[in-house]
Amino acid sequence: MNLDVPDGKDPIQYAWGELVPGIGPAASRLSLAVYEHTTLGLREFEAARLRVAQLNGCLFCLDWRTERDGQKVEEEFADAVTDWRTTDAFDDRTRLAAEYAERYVLDHHGLDEEFWERMTAHYDQREIVELSMCIGSWLAFGRLNHVLGLDAMCVLPKP
Repeated sequence: MNLDVPDGKDPIQYAWGELVPGIGPAASRLSLAVYEHTTLGLREFEAARLRVAQLNGCLFCLDWRTERDGQKVEEEFADAVTDWRTTDAFDDRTRLAAEYAERYVLDHHGLDEEFWERMTAHYDQREIVELSMCIGSWLAFGRLNHVLGLDAMCVLPKP
């Protein structure tokens, strides 16, 4: 871990709450809102989330599987996300979610007309904004936790 956490303190609560009380709880609420208020399907949500986690290297995010109504993606799903270009496990929306996440993280300036034509053929504007906000949240907070060395002990704090 790259922070000095006082003995007996939870590293996540300390970093996200006590060190930055004006920012951390608000960031926590955004992070939680992505899960609580999403309207995206579970497979496309998880494809984008896992692709960001793979690129960020966030240990917690790589291990996490979102559960919705008692359902989670299958165990092999993470491997399919890695192979999003060639897997036969994805429909067009799921494949696009993984592609968008990868391009958002690695080359957001390279999101060209051809990509947006494919994206708008499968997602409406509201869904694109929602997916963009989700990816932005995962990118920011996954990297933050990984850079600070918190990702091995991450549990999202309650606001």
